[in-house]
Amino acid sequence: MLSRTSFARNRGEDALPVLVYRHNSLIRRKLGNVDLRLQENKAVSLGIAAPMVNLVVIRPGETFSFWRLVGSCTEAKGYQEGLVINRGRADSGIGGGLCQFTNLLHWMVLHSELTVVEHHHHGDLDLFPDFNRQIPFGSGTSIIYNYLDYRVRNDTDQSFQFVVSTNDDYLCGELRAERVSGVKFHIREEDAYFYEARGQVYRHNQVMRLTRDKRTGLVTSTEKIIENNALVTYDRGLINAPILPDRQHADQKTVSASGA
Repeated sequence: MLSRTSFARNRGEDALPVLVYRHNSLIRRKLGNVDLRLQENKAVSLGIAAPMVNLVVIRPGETFSFWRLVGSCTEAKGYQEGLVINRGRADSGIGGGLCQFTNLLHWMVLHSELTVVEHHHHGDLDLFPDFNRQIPFGSGTSIIYNYLDYRVRNDTDQSFQFVVSTNDDYLCGELRAERVSGVKFHIREEDAYFYEARGQVYRHNQVMRLTRDKRTGLVTSTEKIIENNALVTYDRGLINAPILPDRQHADQKTVSASGA
């Protein structure tokens, strides 16, 4: 109540003219032994939440807040029981699965000049084997209503806008703007491997963001978004990659740090 933050609330009648980035996120995924009913329920919940964010304009100086737009997820609003992570384990709860929504938003924001001001990482655990993975492991978000939010501030001199919807298979997203930017962003994964330590398997990677000047084509900056060392909680037989011993993991970190 005491915050002076100006939050994005207004919706445009139409989409802004310039497409910054587009991504579609598959709604129903094979997640280990998770009940497929939770995936169907998630599709319902995403369909309820998407219109709350669709066409919202983030003007210069404004902050986008996911929960301020979506609000609490209750059965009375039609939200259903979906997958949640509870104390490092897969569980279920009303509105579960909406982190897929903020994952999509965050992935698009990483390809823009918007500033992430609240983001809660959930890369400490690798809970499910990969299934048609399109973005680097550990680049997602965690959200809990009224506790963990996803917020983005517009520090530029032009407005941005999220355009989101659902269809039978995908959560579809676009990030749009008023004008074409002079820079382009590329997100890539580096130093990705599995390793064993103290009798357990971990997943390591780094998520990097490169900024490229469109006029010259030169990379002007390279930023490490996150480095993950996540405990693998599923059967190691489902890992389609070599598992390095801890010594090789330490050697790999040394090589990475040296820039070799």
